[in-house]
Amino acid sequence: MAETTDTFAARESVIDVLLVGNPNTGKTSVFNSLTGLRQKTGNYPGVTVEKKTGIVTGPDGGSLRLHDMPGMYSLTPKSLDDSIAREVLIGEADEDLDVRLIVVVADASNLNRNLYLVTQLIDLGIPVAVAMNMMDNAVSSGVHIDLDALSDQLKVPIVPVIASRQQGIDELRQMMFDQVGSNTRSSGSPVEATPGLSGSPEETTPGSPMDAGPAPTGSESGRANVSFAERFPRRRLLGGLLDEALSPAAAWFAEHTNLNEVAQTSEALRVTSSDQALQTWMEGRQDPSCKEDLKRIVEQTRGRLDEMQVPWRMLETILRYDQIDELYSKVVREERNAQASLSVRLDRVFTHRAAGPAIVLMVFALVFQSVFSWAEAPMALIEDGIGALGAFVYQFLPEGLLRNLLVDGVIAGVGAVLVFLPQILFLFFFLALLEDTGYMARVAFLMDRFMKSMGLSGHSVMPLLSSFACAIPGIMATRTISNWKDRLITIMIAPLMSCSARLPVYILLIGAFFPSMTILGVFTLQGLMLFAMYIFGIVVAIGAALVFKRFFMKDAVSTSFVMELPPYRRPSLKWVLLQMFERAKVFVTEAGQIILAISVVLWFLASYPQPDDFDSMSSRSRIQQSYAGQLGQLIEPAIEPLGFDWKVGIGLITSFVAREVLVSTMATIYNVEEADETSVDLRSALQNEVDPETGERVYTPLVAVALMVFFALACQCMATVAIVKRETKGWKWPIVMVLYMTALAYVGSFIVYQGGRLLGYG
Repeated sequence: MAETTDTFAARESVIDVLLVGNPNTGKTSVFNSLTGLRQKTGNYPGVTVEKKTGIVTGPDGGSLRLHDMPGMYSLTPKSLDDSIAREVLIGEADEDLDVRLIVVVADASNLNRNLYLVTQLIDLGIPVAVAMNMMDNAVSSGVHIDLDALSDQLKVPIVPVIASRQQGIDELRQMMFDQVGSNTRSSGSPVEATPGLSGSPEETTPGSPMDAGPAPTGSESGRANVSFAERFPRRRLLGGLLDEALSPAAAWFAEHTNLNEVAQTSEALRVTSSDQALQTWMEGRQDPSCKEDLKRIVEQTRGRLDEMQVPWRMLETILRYDQIDELYSKVVREERNAQASLSVRLDRVFTHRAAGPAIVLMVFALVFQSVFSWAEAPMALIEDGIGALGAFVYQFLPEGLLRNLLVDGVIAGVGAVLVFLPQILFLFFFLALLEDTGYMARVAFLMDRFMKSMGLSGHSVMPLLSSFACAIPGIMATRTISNWKDRLITIMIAPLMSCSARLPVYILLIGAFFPSMTILGVFTLQGLMLFAMYIFGIVVAIGAALVFKRFFMKDAVSTSFVMELPPYRRPSLKWVLLQMFERAKVFVTEAGQIILAISVVLWFLASYPQPDDFDSMSSRSRIQQSYAGQLGQLIEPAIEPLGFDWKVGIGLITSFVAREVLVSTMATIYNVEEADETSVDLRSALQNEVDPETGERVYTPLVAVALMVFFALACQCMATVAIVKRETKGWKWPIVMVLYMTALAYVGSFIVYQGGRLLGYG
């Protein structure tokens, strides 16, 4: 019995909808628009592939679980992400989902390419709907699509959407609930569809979609999903011979899977056409005889096609694009457009071999300059607010351990890092802005060209760019690299990209020891120093990659890499602010929890033990005698050649949990040392610190540079080590990563400090 929309609305949110699409189609924007902030991030069962799940609320109070699948171009997997998405779509994933609908986000300005995945998904037999996104880009590019005609031909509902402007989102939401409400498919049982992949129009059976009238709309179209090839038979003289040749493989899928008849034939064609698809299915079977049967059947099928003089390699691609091209000519009208010509002219400049890299350097130099210039005022407000809060708590609470813990530990430690939140927000704002305009794809293109010239994989570009925000998603993004050795090299160098956790350390030291002097009338020394630290990380990462490639992975062969440049877009301020908010939220909640815990522990270690003559001791002697002081002095001989004292040593130890903890550690130490009603200004404390024996300043610009170099190169992140262990399935490579990065950091800081002293700096 069909489930009505009203019945569905009364149910809990247990019905699942999959959001699928090619990369760069705006799928994330559609997902965010449909779910708002009602999202959660997790991993697929048994693997470390990240997934996003959100709740979509309907007009009648019902709800759907919307799953944002990894971007993919086809059902033939090229990476781990693709494999997981494919398993979920064909019902072979180890996950209990009641999938009632697949929503495909398609780029209207690249319709021809997007239809390839759409047609594959239709053949699965699960109801499909299309969110035709970026309609404004299509029109500006001179592409006009007859959506009614396209919906009529595909027999699926199509909703025009401009996700960046929230246009069409309500209509898409309503369509999803209409489709799910009328869908009778039970969990795990694909909708039955008429089998068949090819043939001539004369071979179609009565009542087939070829004879159907206008495309059904609303809930009716959810039951009209049948083979795309049946609706558009390939006009060649294959007749039923192709179906006959594929029938043994289709029979194997009928016996060993739960796919419907159309999907069985479609997968038979896929494994016949692609060695990768065949390998994927064989890896998914536990029974060795089952694997050998499939391999034997496919080899026989390929031999039969050779006898028929049918080119079986890329056969699915040939058949589908033959059908897609026919459809495209019927529903799309193209015309030359000035906007498209402008995009081409811009790319000639932005992707130029010489001008392109120069523009990238200029853009990011301006970004880092703005990070310093624009954030000063909000930083001062936050700093004053934290100081006022500390003073209020100091006066409100009676003298004792609780007051000292809150003022010197919690408020001083957490507040010292929160002061840098405005600069982190500005950095995320500019990165999201560049991404939304399409410029970051051009940056990736230029990096790809450079990395290939160095003998590295172009597939490493996006994971490394992701690592500028955080190494963890960057390392997880390496799953798109099919070559294991290329992937391993990328994992090993991703932590060298300067992530947002390093930003508070850089800003503290640069702000404290380098003046805000103007250079070239536009830039300041502080902004250029910050920019230089990011460039430094990139240069060292490339050098490390070349060493790994040359000496440890000589036989690593880089695979071909195709990069798609999305059209230039007018950025959506709402989307940019949402991205900035989400990243800032992660920083405050996740890093804040760690900083809070470390601040409390460190306050205890810096305050105890208290000897009998504690009251008569100086504040400096007290903290030197504490557990934290003893620990710092224990490692001081090892780090003294780098210009670091025992206080920095404590920070190096605690910051292994998270890099930004160095800032809160130093703030806690200095506040415990001063211990009065005012919160210590950490920058001033570092600037004024004097060695009581020599009378010289402990921290100088040279020490600051050496410390920044150490943090740029060291693997000061426990979470990164853990994710590398999970991705490489063992402790070997995480240990190698920690050792080589620590050695790099030590040697780099040693060269900077000792070299600077030889040159007369210090």
